[in-house]
Amino acid sequence: MKYSHKYNVILDNMDMQEYRLRPISAIMYLQDAFARYCGTKRVAAYDLFSQNLIWVVGEFNIVFLSILPYWSEEIEVNIWISEITKLKIYADYELSYQNKPFAKGNSCWFLLNDTSKRPVKTDVIADKFVICNELTLGEHKKFILEECQEKVSEINHKNNLSDIDFNNHVNNKSYINLAEATASKDFKKNHLLKSLYIKFNKESFLDDVLNCSTYTTSITNTYSHKITKNGESICDIQTSWIDKTNDYGCIVDYDLSVRKENC
Repeated sequence: MKYSHKYNVILDNMDMQEYRLRPISAIMYLQDAFARYCGTKRVAAYDLFSQNLIWVVGEFNIVFLSILPYWSEEIEVNIWISEITKLKIYADYELSYQNKPFAKGNSCWFLLNDTSKRPVKTDVIADKFVICNELTLGEHKKFILEECQEKVSEINHKNNLSDIDFNNHVNNKSYINLAEATASKDFKKNHLLKSLYIKFNKESFLDDVLNCSTYTTSITNTYSHKITKNGESICDIQTSWIDKTNDYGCIVDYDLSVRKENC
């Protein structure tokens, strides 16, 4: 069974230079859709609070299929549970606008005991979901990160209140923002994000100082981003990019067409 929810691209989620949905914001729509889906099953974060359980995402994998929608466009997120193991719940998804998919991927989720921070067996909620055996990126296999080569940039960031989520740890979006911040303005001007993989290794909290180092890999325009705290791995991110005259089969045109609203 698939869950579907529609959103409009709002000002805060668009690229201010090109008026299109930011790839990072697409991931936040996915997380919101997953939370809404869990809410329909009475296993959202607030439903599990009384059981001392919390949801934690372990991995996100997203591939962009075409240029992204403009500001104010309506997009649709379809998300479904594709596999449940002893400790993991996999959700696959597809995003579309104008009835055409523009991104797809999968994610891996855990339930943790909020006190011990230890994983809890999925059988406590598994019967709430119906498995839809449709895999957007094929079989759920361990993602192999490309080996780091030359360091190309490095930044430090002290977590502030805007980074913190309702679990009182750093929001996933903040890590991706940090990785994106290591790319130069010229690089982002001339490239589009083709895919992103993120693996979360450990939580970080308010006032923690994070280091993000970005490295080239053996694959052209594929980068490895290592986010650490005091040398300890917090998360690993891998991004792949294409030129704006690109593999989508067109030269990207960012002219904005403003639609007149009926008065």
